[in-house]
Amino acid sequence: MADRRLQVFHTVARLLSFTKAADTLHMTQPAVTFQVKQLEEQFNTRLFDRTHNRISLTEAGMVVYDYSERIISLYGEMSNRVGEMTGDLRGHLFIGASTTIAEYMLPRVLGDFKMKYPDVQVRMYVGNTDKIVHMIEDNSIDLGLVEGLVTNKSLATLKCCMDSMIVIAHPDHVLGTHESVTPQDLLDYPFVSREEGSGTREVTMEYLNQVGVDANDLNITMELGSPEAVKGAVEGGLGVAVVSEATVLKELALGTLLARPLDPPLARPYSFVYQKQKFRSLVMDEFLEFAKDRCSRDMLSVPVRREV
Repeated sequence: MADRRLQVFHTVARLLSFTKAADTLHMTQPAVTFQVKQLEEQFNTRLFDRTHNRISLTEAGMVVYDYSERIISLYGEMSNRVGEMTGDLRGHLFIGASTTIAEYMLPRVLGDFKMKYPDVQVRMYVGNTDKIVHMIEDNSIDLGLVEGLVTNKSLATLKCCMDSMIVIAHPDHVLGTHESVTPQDLLDYPFVSREEGSGTREVTMEYLNQVGVDANDLNITMELGSPEAVKGAVEGGLGVAVVSEATVLKELALGTLLARPLDPPLARPYSFVYQKQKFRSLVMDEFLEFAKDRCSRDMLSVPVRREV
């Protein structure tokens, strides 16, 4: 953007935090403060009130923020139109992904996308589904990819692909004698769960409730913050877990875990999430189509492993 000061101001105003703005823009906090100060000097007025370690927009600040929203949106539309005319795809894309997707699916997608479009700069942020949705809501990122349910009606969702969920256990576990695992079976063993706010946990609990099993009856012995931690606990014999099949292919091949399908089966969508009213750049549209095609092909190539 020609006026970097306006972009920095817009980010601070949106997040109402100089620290968060500095992190988002990959700048130092003094640099962010300097850019805002320059803009205030240009307009000869304060744009923020600073009290008790908090900031808020002044009346002038609200006017500048309103215009900056429109200016930044128009700038994006201009870049989009010119890119369509020249076939030149360049720019920045800020993506957020829930943990499972970020660790097991997106790295390959981003690598291939970067090879095809070397002039596009992509930054990815990782968190559970709740965190990514919040980042979309406050415009910290352009696009999210999550496996959990999104209830905010102001956000648009677009299904990317389907993900199969399976039960994993230690190779010597009694479930090795089962061809499949029923929801009722899960109540008989210690259960290793993802943390609150995780899409995996949310989908699992909703599945149990839909088939008539009270999720509160699960014997949850551990709540962990990543798929890797869950797998490690199950490998250590600390319980069983419900995970994405795509996350355990290596362990199944090595025989360090056994896996059984759920009966009835459980599948969940991976979904793109973005602001309905926000202008979609050419970069974002191209990435949506690219990722959707690549993710669908990757998921179709994942074998269903019932026996190990």
